[in-house]
Amino acid sequence: MKKVKAFPCGTVANMVCGFDILGFALNEPCDEFEVEITDEPGVHIINNDDYNLPTDPEKNVSGAAMLALMDETPDVRGFIIRSTKLIKPGSGIGSSAASAAGVVVAANYLLGNRFSKLDLVRFAMFGEKVASGVKHADNIAPCIYGGVTLIRAIHPLDIVSIEAPLLHVTVVHPQIEVRTSDARQILKQQVLLKDAIKQWGNIAGLVAGLLKSDYDLIGRSLEDVIIEPVRSILIPGFDEVKKRSKDAGALGGGISGSGPSIFMLSKDAATAHAVAKEMEDVFIKIGIDYHTHVTTINQQGVKLVSE
Repeated sequence: MKKVKAFPCGTVANMVCGFDILGFALNEPCDEFEVEITDEPGVHIINNDDYNLPTDPEKNVSGAAMLALMDETPDVRGFIIRSTKLIKPGSGIGSSAASAAGVVVAANYLLGNRFSKLDLVRFAMFGEKVASGVKHADNIAPCIYGGVTLIRAIHPLDIVSIEAPLLHVTVVHPQIEVRTSDARQILKQQVLLKDAIKQWGNIAGLVAGLLKSDYDLIGRSLEDVIIEPVRSILIPGFDEVKKRSKDAGALGGGISGSGPSIFMLSKDAATAHAVAKEMEDVFIKIGIDYHTHVTTINQQGVKLVSE
């Protein structure tokens, strides 16, 4: 087989308190990539969307990930990538991770699955470095593994899949752009010990709540005292969205990745849709266009369809 289609979906990184270490996969939205082995040397990128992304593989997220994979596949001369981006770059729901993860998962399938999921994360992180300047894995890991993932360490890479109860996810994407690199630059490089202790408690509480299917503990732990207070100033209406969502019954939530998208977790679909209406009302009042997704956690990761 020389060609396959990959459908990598969006992801939510950080999960409020777990900056750079926690993330989960969404069932929608998803990108579409067609990956083909070719005798033409190198990585060849064809964009079938209107985002005008670079076609130079070293400057393209999916291209950089594929080049990293090719460094360990000397028997393959080249790949063709046909990209249809449906997750808007700069949305905060893992657009760059979807690009990087989608192509390496597809390429691995064409190569007879010679690489582990951990290897694929390692390759895809080169794409994230192109996007943000940092090889982080909190979007990449859930996109490839599915479900909720914990990045216990980067050196060496150590990824832990976390069992979670059924959770409904509401995501609102205000149509403004927050660049990941910019959102990182405004962060404080030092934190108070008392804030670190509180954050550690929330991370441990969130993981325990997921494993125990304890919705109340999940809700209590969705608190960030380090990153969110700084980044939320980049997102108009953030505080009101969060308050109205929790008043509507959401367990909690916060900034998705570096923003501007905001996510909320709920126990049931009816609550998730009620939360969506509250989110939308805030941005209607402000006068900012938005896209809303009401979905669930994707347990599969990247979906493949053989040609």
